[in-house]
Amino acid sequence: MIVHVLYLTALLLTGRMVFAQTDTVAGIPVNYDETRVPAYALPDPLILQNGEPVTNSVAWYERRRPEILRLFETEQFGRAPERGKPTFTVFESATPAYNGTAVRRQVTIYFTPDTSRHKADLLIYTPANARVPVPLFLKIGFSANSLSFDDPGIREGTIWTREGKRVPASEGRSFGTMDVAPFLSAGIGVAAIYYGDIEPDFQEGIPYGVRGHYLAADQAYPADYEWGTIAAWAWGMSGVMDYLETDERVDADKVAVFGASRLGKTALWAGARDQRFGMVIACCSGEGGAALSRRQYGETTAHMIDSTRYDYQFAGNRRQYGADPNTSPVDAHMLLSLIAPRPLLLQTGTTDNWSDPRGEFEAAVAAEPVYELLGKRGLATTEWPGAGEPVLHDLGYLMHEGGHGTLPEDYPVFIEFMKQHFLD
Repeated sequence: MIVHVLYLTALLLTGRMVFAQTDTVAGIPVNYDETRVPAYALPDPLILQNGEPVTNSVAWYERRRPEILRLFETEQFGRAPERGKPTFTVFESATPAYNGTAVRRQVTIYFTPDTSRHKADLLIYTPANARVPVPLFLKIGFSANSLSFDDPGIREGTIWTREGKRVPASEGRSFGTMDVAPFLSAGIGVAAIYYGDIEPDFQEGIPYGVRGHYLAADQAYPADYEWGTIAAWAWGMSGVMDYLETDERVDADKVAVFGASRLGKTALWAGARDQRFGMVIACCSGEGGAALSRRQYGETTAHMIDSTRYDYQFAGNRRQYGADPNTSPVDAHMLLSLIAPRPLLLQTGTTDNWSDPRGEFEAAVAAEPVYELLGKRGLATTEWPGAGEPVLHDLGYLMHEGGHGTLPEDYPVFIEFMKQHFLD
């Protein structure tokens, strides 16, 4: 019997958590007892659907990887349309910031020919003393850029409210500002984009975002293979990468895409779809991200596909796996395998049971054979590390003491991971 179980009652536009003492969410039971995790068997990422084993990198890249990618497109995230090349306006090219330690650049990215609607502001800081292109920590965030950094020179922008209205960013709420100084001193740039500029994060938001541009007027959502908001945000991040490849201050081969919670799922899917991202750092991505669905611990597929909650984030096909995730042809370890051989760091928290930090670790363990096949090093352990014991191989895992999200002490580990793979 579960007694006094804490569960996540709201993870809305902010990505913040509100807890209550109960054992159900939306009438669906929540399990926080490891002894109640059901027996499960994971699909082998190195076995083709026809049963043939994958024994070399050629078979992985030419056969199994495309197969897994298609499965995630059809069964979980949805099929995004082909992108045309976005256009850009650099409205601030090289302004000193942070007492001269940084150079600030601001760019408007136009995702479609309709430049009046589907556009986003990209903010970039690079070290002022850089003489060569630098690696970049690229964050997709819940807040407008002007609310995410302590810099009055950032263009204000707009945000979406919970009521589905677009308002000036000054009317919104800041969830803290990011300290860019440690990144700059390490020779790493920082960039940010507001996820709502790509696609609003609410059930009825489809007419206002990029999905509304591509869906026909008579199309219903969520349709079987149509893309949800996670696929839309990931699609937009590829548009950001299109710009970064043109920026002479950024080493576009060394871009680490980062997101937290549902945006951690987004970072994983962006890295899976677009191999131009040189690294993925996913924070507390949980169910639908790095946590194994088959464990049915914390948030489950059934919780996510509930029509009163987050079904709009996924393809309609995902609804058929809510009752039994074992029937799905994919699970989180296969999503992680799509990042290989590129560096991947999963960041979690000890008390974030809703996102199943152990399930993320188990997924990384199960993805290790793909990293090894491609000549890279996985976690190299099956023992779940404790808080403050990061594993920083090509496949990494970091758990802080605390809950959902990123804490200040996580950022030095991110920097170390980036230095290890991009600078050392």
